[in-house]
Amino acid sequence: MHTYPLHLLLADDDEDDRMLFHEALRESPVELKLVTVKDGVQLMELLLDKETTLPHMLFLDLNMPRKTGIECLIEIKQHETLKRLPVIIYSTSFIPNVVNEVYEHGAHHYIRKPGEFSKLKRAIHQAISVTPQSNLVQPARENFVIQD
Repeated sequence: MHTYPLHLLLADDDEDDRMLFHEALRESPVELKLVTVKDGVQLMELLLDKETTLPHMLFLDLNMPRKTGIECLIEIKQHETLKRLPVIIYSTSFIPNVVNEVYEHGAHHYIRKPGEFSKLKRAIHQAISVTPQSNLVQPARENFVIQD
């Protein structure tokens, strides 16, 4: 059961993608709060800060400077206080062995950034509705990729 507002964290180095993500959330029927960071180092500093309340879910870009999304995912899933955080990979690339790798490392879902705003909204809202909060249960492999 979701508690509202849902606190979402987006880690993405592309300012336009962060802005589009934020715009997509504005039209959500669900009350949401979004925090964004622009690289993996900033992400991990925020998550490991004792003053930070952990988000309900993390949307994580793979190709970021300083620390990649995969490096962050591995670190998150190995950290005792972070490993229950649902991580949704949010990337422009869609390389099958990378999709398999992030699944093996414990990501909950994989969204390929769609080119159309309406598809972006649908993909984000689908991820929010199907991702359990604070739950280590990963979906079956065939339900891992969210596509529109």
